[in-house]
Amino acid sequence: MSQTTVVSFFKYRKTWDKWKAFTRMGFPPLMFSKVEGLQFWRAMGVGGKNGFSIQPDLSTYALVTVFETEQDAVKFYEGIIMKKYTKNCVERRSYFMYCIHTHGNWNGANPMVVCENPDLTKKIAIITRATIKPLLAVKFWKFVPEVSKTLENYKGLSYSKGFGEWPIMMQATFSVWDSLEHMEAYAYKNQSHAAMVKKTRELNWYKEEMFSRFVVWDEKIQIDSSQS
Repeated sequence: MSQTTVVSFFKYRKTWDKWKAFTRMGFPPLMFSKVEGLQFWRAMGVGGKNGFSIQPDLSTYALVTVFETEQDAVKFYEGIIMKKYTKNCVERRSYFMYCIHTHGNWNGANPMVVCENPDLTKKIAIITRATIKPLLAVKFWKFVPEVSKTLENYKGLSYSKGFGEWPIMMQATFSVWDSLEHMEAYAYKNQSHAAMVKKTRELNWYKEEMFSRFVVWDEKIQIDSSQS
């Protein structure tokens, strides 16, 4: 049994459902519940446009959870708390993952535990999360649109979104790739991405950052095309 991270996204169409989702982000059901095997969680908003805009997408919300075992993760997904999130969704996505590499911290600690002997032939996912230094936020966001455009229709990219705990200052990205080779091609050969990494090192604009790589062992995706 291995630690399992689940990244979920929920999209709503009706105004009332969007409002309920917005208020739920401020008062998440997990805040008032004891969940078996739950080691870490964050409820977050999502960026507009392709997910990497400074403007929020008030129709879509994200939930990151880390469980002690696969069984704990599946039980939670099928339980009553998750039903509160998925009720009236027009699109729901949950990616079940084993961590295969991680460094850095999220709010002072790293919740990820690296899995032994992962199957690297499966899809690969990446979570990057950072707290941006206030005085460097403007410089940081000037680079984001150019880098985010390079993700659009990129070969091997299955899904990507930007999300965060607080607008502007606490930001994260999530991407899913068809293979390790596709992910590495983007990370190491894309000039805009390389320039962003270089600027990060030069300007040191993160107060805190975490990078984690995962193998996706299951994904549950439901899209209601009649309402989206």
